[in-house]
Amino acid sequence: MASSLSVDTRPLSASIEILPKQIPTVDELKSMIPVGTRVYLTDIGAADTEHEMVTAARRLCDCDLVPVPHLAARRIGSRDTLERRISALVHEAGVTDVLVIGGGVTSPRGPYASSMDLLRTGYLDRFGITDIAVAGHPEGSPDFTEALALEVLHEKQAFARLTGARLRIVTQFGFDPAKALVWAKGLREIGISAPVHIGVAGPAKLTTLIKYGTLCGVGNSMSMLTKHSGSLMALATGYSPETFVKPIETAQSDLEDVLISQMHIFPFGGLDKAAAWLRSRASW
Repeated sequence: MASSLSVDTRPLSASIEILPKQIPTVDELKSMIPVGTRVYLTDIGAADTEHEMVTAARRLCDCDLVPVPHLAARRIGSRDTLERRISALVHEAGVTDVLVIGGGVTSPRGPYASSMDLLRTGYLDRFGITDIAVAGHPEGSPDFTEALALEVLHEKQAFARLTGARLRIVTQFGFDPAKALVWAKGLREIGISAPVHIGVAGPAKLTTLIKYGTLCGVGNSMSMLTKHSGSLMALATGYSPETFVKPIETAQSDLEDVLISQMHIFPFGGLDKAAAWLRSRASW
């Protein structure tokens, strides 16, 4: 009998996201996450963000994992703060890879109103950051138009080519695989060639995902999740990411050019559950 994935379809590999203050112990990290995996460290605007980021990044490096701290432009209060933060991440924790985002607040706390403002400072190049992730929004964003989002992605791609940095696009999570594929195909059609790492909500209770989906503005595909939420079986078993990931992997098996190269996991149901799922499907 054929497997759930076709012969020509390989499971997408995956990175994962963790709050710095919730970083597991060295032993736990080594038992859960494969060597070389990117682990993103979320910036939620906590008072002790800088210290927590450096401590968490150092622990990840000690486990031969790749720390990817968030740099949230609108949350950074000054040029000195940005320079100090990048310097500490590089020199104290060995960071060479970051995710640069706007920051999710309406009013900038300092001189950076956008991720491009932060990139233009030149600090990433100066401190030897070789890999840069930027955000993508397959379902749009309430903060800007789709046309503006694509224009900015072109600008970021040009910046990366100029500086020699390796650029990738890491997207918000969603629940509509067809929409994700159409969006990724659209990027290629307009000349954006950076790899796409698609955001995936890890295994979790439906109620948890509905809460986070509402907060994160992915309402356009929430109907694909909520239409099953009244089922007693669904409420009991929770959400399986396979309903989102498998159609993407299957669709790409027939394409000459892979549109989506990797997953990025948001472990809303817990790191243990996400890691177990990824191992069970051979993504880890």
